[in-house]
Amino acid sequence: MNFHHFSIALAVFKRTWIKTLRRPVALTFSLVQPLMWMLFFGFLFQRYALNDLPTGIRYLDFLVPGICAMTVLFGASQSGIEFIRDMQNQFLGRVLSTPASKIMIIAGKISADVSRLIIQALLVLLLGLALGAKLQFSTEPLFHMIVSLLLFGIAFCSLSCWIALKARSQENMATFVHLVNMPMLFTSTALVPSKQMPEWLATIAQYNPLSLVVNNCRAALLFAETPLLKSSILPLIIMATILFVLTTVTLRSTQLN
Repeated sequence: MNFHHFSIALAVFKRTWIKTLRRPVALTFSLVQPLMWMLFFGFLFQRYALNDLPTGIRYLDFLVPGICAMTVLFGASQSGIEFIRDMQNQFLGRVLSTPASKIMIIAGKISADVSRLIIQALLVLLLGLALGAKLQFSTEPLFHMIVSLLLFGIAFCSLSCWIALKARSQENMATFVHLVNMPMLFTSTALVPSKQMPEWLATIAQYNPLSLVVNNCRAALLFAETPLLKSSILPLIIMATILFVLTTVTLRSTQLN
């Protein structure tokens, strides 16, 4: 793979960021939304009894890592919307008619979206601190948390782009976003500890990938613990790889008029 291939990814990366920066409303909303969740849930349930956590951890402290992961989920699920816009204005069709590497097109697009989501997640942490959350910042646990968010973002940005290539309409994408986001959020440990869920819901939460990321974030921010590679990071690597490859293969076979 020569430098030309990487220049394609870089060009797509820059274009995606430029389009994002030209829509400040979307950027603002992506920060206002998690702020509202932290304000409403964090203070509404501030007396919530977290019996399975050590003394001294309040609900707001517990909630902030979950909101960070939620921010990545909500943003990543909408990644494919730009693909649909590029289909509708025929930009994607013109790009696909060139010899440009399809894997680099996807890599540039997803890397731009994921880098934005990581920045937003870190800004959510700062908002949580401003609201009074007590968090710990140790270098190695924080690094593993960012890696978890990064892999999760790649996986769901890839999934969203794959859905976009299949759906080809913003209405269908909107249905996908709503059908994925809320069920994943409310069947995860983002808002409630699994030990305080009904048994059937706790079982679902155990296999929810959002729970895995949330638990990694909590381990880092509440206890300064580094998650185990095999049980906490490897599943995310596998999921991100499978969905990225699936999207790339689908893009290669996509025919646009």
